[in-house]
Formats: sequence, C-alpha cells, structure tokens
Amino acid sequence: MEIKGRKFMGYRRENGRVGVRNHVIILPVDDISNAAAEAVANNIKGSIALAHPYGRLQFGADLDLHFRTLIGTGCNPNVAAVVVIGIEPGWTNKVVEGIQASGKPVAGFWIEQNGDHNTICAASKKAREFVQNASEVQREECDISELWVSTKCGESDTTSGCGANPTVGEAFDKLYEAGCTLVFGETSELTGGEHLVAERCRTPEVREQFQAMFDRYSAMIDRHKTSDLSESQPTKGNIEGGLTTIEEKALGNIQKIGHKCLVDGVLDKAETPDKPGLWFMDSSSAAAEMVTLCAASGYVVHFFPTGQGNVVGNPILPVIKICANPRTVRTMSEHVDVDVAGILAREINMPEAGDKLLEMMLRTANGRFTAAEALGHREFVLTRLFESA
Repeated sequence: MEIKGRKFMGYRRENGRVGVRNHVIILPVDDISNAAAEAVANNIKGSIALAHPYGRLQFGADLDLHFRTLIGTGCNPNVAAVVVIGIEPGWTNKVVEGIQASGKPVAGFWIEQNGDHNTICAASKKAREFVQNASEVQREECDISELWVSTKCGESDTTSGCGANPTVGEAFDKLYEAGCTLVFGETSELTGGEHLVAERCRTPEVREQFQAMFDRYSAMIDRHKTSDLSESQPTKGNIEGGLTTIEEKALGNIQKIGHKCLVDGVLDKAETPDKPGLWFMDSSSAAAEMVTLCAASGYVVHFFPTGQGNVVGNPILPVIKICANPRTVRTMSEHVDVDVAGILAREINMPEAGDKLLEMMLRTANGRFTAAEALGHREFVLTRLFESA
C-alpha cells in the first residue's frame, strides 16, 4: 500500500492539529472531584468523565507530571471541548489555562464554597452547550502526514516479536516516510536491547538524551535495591507465552520501530513533540499508563500489538489491537482489530500484514470504532512518581 499522500477525514482543531474523534470530556483535577465529574457526565449524554485516583498532596516533578498529563489530555485533538472540575480554584484554573492555550473551548468549576449541587448544575449547563456545539463540527479531508500515531505492546509472547510487533514496524516505516509524527516508549522493556535503539538515534545529541532517559530508569531500579524485575519483567503471562528473559522481550519490543525509522527526538512523560518523525518517550510499560501518556502527548491513533491478549482501551485515544497468535485470535476475537496470524502460517508476508494494519488505521481515523471502543474499555491511568506528601 502506498500511504504517502493518502487522505483521511478528521476534525481540525483551533490550533491546526487534526483529531479522529470528537469527545467532550469532564476532567476532574483531583480524586475527590470524581463524583461531581461523573454526575455531570451522567446528566449530559455524549460527554465522558475521566475519573482517576490522584491529585492531592503531590509535589515537585510528580505534580508537574500530573498537570502535564491532565492539560495534555484536554489539549488532545480528539477532544472537542473540556469541562474541568476541581476541589478549589487554584489548581482548577491552572488546568483550564493550560488547555486554553490550545484554543480549545474549556470551562472550570470548583466545589469549595459552592458545594456539589451548585457545581454539578453549573458544569452540566456548560457541558450541554459544549456537546451540542461539538455535534455540529464536521470532518474534513486531511493529509496522512497530519496523523500522530503511537505504539505500545502488551501481554507479549513469542508471536509478538515474530508477527504482531514487526507488523507495526512495517506500518511505522511507511508512516515515517509519509511525514507522520510517531512515538514509542516502554523504557523498562528495552533492557538488554537499549544499545540497538541508541544506534538508531539520528544525532549524537538525541543518542545522549535517550541514554540519559534509560540510565535514569536503571538508576531507579538500583535505588530500590532490586537486582532483577522478577515477576514484573517478564510478566507471568510473558513467561507462559515463551519469553523467559527481559532481553528476549526487548528484542521483540524494538521490532515496532521498523527498519527505516530513525529516532528523531526524546520526550519525558506526557511531553508533546515539536516536529514530525519518530520520538522515544520515557514511560512505564504498564498498558493503561503508557496509552494515557500517549494521549496526553497529543497522539490520536494507537497501535497495540499483543500476543496473549490484552483488553486495554482509552477514553479518547482509539487503540487498534494487532495479534499474530492463532489461539488468542480464536479465544479473544472480540478484542482483535487486525488478525495477522497468517504470518506464522506463511499465508501472508510482513508487507501484507503491515498493509492490513494501515488499512485498519485509515478506517479507524475515518470513524470506525476499535474493538476496545465498542466494548467500552476506557482505562485512564495516571503515572505517579512519588508518594504523597
């Protein structure tokens, strides 16, 4: 499939970015505002509350990441408008002002000195207005180069490194040549193969930044006096699927960045890239955390290859599942968007598998629900760095 020059129907936002969904989100700043946010979403059909368990007594880099994730989520091009609800005005306004910088419609409400009833009522009125306005926004033709695509794998097994992950790599190679903005991460799952990623960095400066991110992760493991990642990396599911070491997992993971892509830049968690190309983002390998960070970074479509089967989704970022394991395709077919089990049966080759994924990507960008969306998987999981003060 020739992907360069292809078009899709997207939503062009106020800052020029293009989304493939048109969500109105109710965004709680902190855990104790979840109930009010969910009440608003219950009142106003067509809105989604993004409940989460954090936001009180955080500090330093952890607090910075908290704000960066919430603001980035609100700024994502898949979001049409945002209602922010917090317990007090200071942090609420900080999130509102961050989202306003994108030009997106946003309004903030707080519970202190207003109470739940008044806050829910006022926020519901604004959410109703946003939903009705969003319902009139029309898709328009956009060039494929305007698409931002992220990737992360989960519940990997031997078929991941041999089939599903290289399928993503095939697609990434073509998207890279078409001028798209791409990202991969999962810092811990590069262990033992990090030198291969370092060799793919475009410049010595990018290589130095990548190595610093990886070394920071390694130092964290050392600080906690953990000599290995027993029962975490690889997981029990990975081991059952035939991956016995983190190095084996890493070599399969790296297949997702293809053969032609170079690493053009490095991002910290939930940071937004400033140019097209392939980016590495330091991130957890936990499925919902990584996908949430990708959404907060501004990505609008996500490739998720899996071996043993993973059900994760996201409230605003459509997650396309790719699987090359015949058993998983049979037993978890409702979760699989792209079946590439034919690779192992030698019924299709890698370029054909990559084209199947690209075709599904275009269908998804044009509005088709992914399996995770149809099944209601809306996992929104924030990454924490520290304990609360």
